[in-house]
Amino acid sequence: MSVDFSDNHFQLFDLPVSFVVNQAKLTQRFQALQRELHPDRFASATAAEKRWSMQAASLVNEAYQNLTKPLSRACYLLELNGICIDEETDTQMDSMFLMQQMELREALGDAPEASDPFKALDSIRADLNQGIDSSAARFDAAADSGDWTTARDVVREWQFFDKLKREVKSIEARLDD
Repeated sequence: MSVDFSDNHFQLFDLPVSFVVNQAKLTQRFQALQRELHPDRFASATAAEKRWSMQAASLVNEAYQNLTKPLSRACYLLELNGICIDEETDTQMDSMFLMQQMELREALGDAPEASDPFKALDSIRADLNQGIDSSAARFDAAADSGDWTTARDVVREWQFFDKLKREVKSIEARLDD
């Protein structure tokens, strides 16, 4: 077993380039690579071999993190297909989505003042989970058909849902304190 730094993350784990991945195979290959690259195996190696081991282990960890998380995997697939997600300069989005985004943000702003803020946050989280699930399914369909423009737009929406879900957790943590 060896690490080729020119491999993409899917190749590194012997997986087909696809949004849907075999998690068991991914984890199994990750653990095998970790055993192979463990610093203890390079304790008596040359400085160059130790450096290679650290770089390879770092690549394996980064690749594993990208492939285990669906949103990260979707972004990586876009990158592999030469698609840039330029969140800063591209603000054009579907008007219906923008309305939904405003409503969710407003609900999130009101949640801490609700009579039962945790129930309000649970309701928002349920809406966000629906949005995330829908985004994942829409991304998979777009990627399968090679429609990378739609896939990119879906990922941008998915990133919003993901960010808002992190904000829900943050508000819950503040309420718990």
